[in-house]
Order: sequence, then C-alpha cells, then structure tokens
Amino acid sequence: MWTIPNQITLFRIILIPVFIIVYYLHDMMPDLFSKNWSNFAAFAVFWVASVSDALDGYLARKLEQSSKFGAFIDPVADKLMVTIALVLIVSEYRNIWVTIPAVIMIAREIVISALREFMADIGKRGNVAVSELGKWKTAAQMLALMGLIWRPNYDIPLLVVDLPPEVIIYAAWMFYFFATIFAFVSMFQYLKAAWPAFSGK
Repeated sequence: MWTIPNQITLFRIILIPVFIIVYYLHDMMPDLFSKNWSNFAAFAVFWVASVSDALDGYLARKLEQSSKFGAFIDPVADKLMVTIALVLIVSEYRNIWVTIPAVIMIAREIVISALREFMADIGKRGNVAVSELGKWKTAAQMLALMGLIWRPNYDIPLLVVDLPPEVIIYAAWMFYFFATIFAFVSMFQYLKAAWPAFSGK
C-alpha cells in the first residue's frame, strides 16, 4: 500500500488544501500578498500536482508497483484536484463561458465514475477503460486550468525573449474549450461502449 507511487498520489491529495489556501491568500491578507503572487502560487501548486499525476503512473509501471489501492486513489486525487480548480475559477471569473464548460466537465466525471462502477459490478469494467481521447481531455484540462489560475498580467521572462501574457491567456482559453469538447465526446464514447450492457445484449 505504501509504495512510492501511492505516496506521491497521497501527496497530491495533501496539496489540495494548500492549493485552496494559496489561491485565496490575497483575499485573506491583501496587505501581505498581491493578487499576482497569489495566482502564481496557486498555479505553481497546481503544476506540481499535475506533474505528480504523470509521475505516479510512470513509477507504478516502471517499478512494477501497481496496486488496487493505487488504482482507486489515483483517479480520486485527480478528480478532486480538477473539480476544486474548476469550482475556484468559476467563482473567480463569474462568466458563462467559464461556467458552462466547467459544468460539462464535472458532469462528465460524475457520469463516467457511475458508469465504471456499474460496469465493474457486471464484470465488464474493461469496456470503459481510459481512452486516448480521455487522455487528451486530461492533458488539455490541466494546461487550461494552469493558465486560467495563473492569469498573468505581466510579461513572462524566458531565456531569450519575454513572453506576452496574452499568449498564456489565449492558450488557456483554447485548451479549456478543447477540454470541454473532448470531455463531451469521450463521455458519449464511453456510453456507447456500455450501451450493450444497458440493453441486455
């Protein structure tokens, strides 16, 4: 149970309250923390969580430390972090173009979780295993959320050039809507794969 991949996953869960606190640091202590600092700190925590998501899966395969507990806790950690991030940006932006995609993505996670539980009960869990489109959805979702959480209003210094903040913002919106489309389409792919079980075939 206490394998390295599982410890990384549990670390990601511990990061969730840290993420929430740093996201609201400016609101709680505006004299000490600027909005830019609070946003960047929240982005950094979310980035670490995203990297740990890829790392624990890689190490589980590399070290041959896959476990039933890991198979359970890893998607739980992912869904908690992403759902909380979506709720936070909805409360921050208060924009229908943020809210509707967030509702679609959260609803999709609820539907797929229930679907996988149903398919596991009838011994057909493999029919709704993670698809390639689902992986693309996750990648687009993580990139979008990082940009929307950070939301810089200053140039980002790179090695040879300063990156205008508009590039980050536009890329974040692009990934956000791609993630929404991928979430919607992949949900119907999973439902289609499970339909024979629903219809008794």
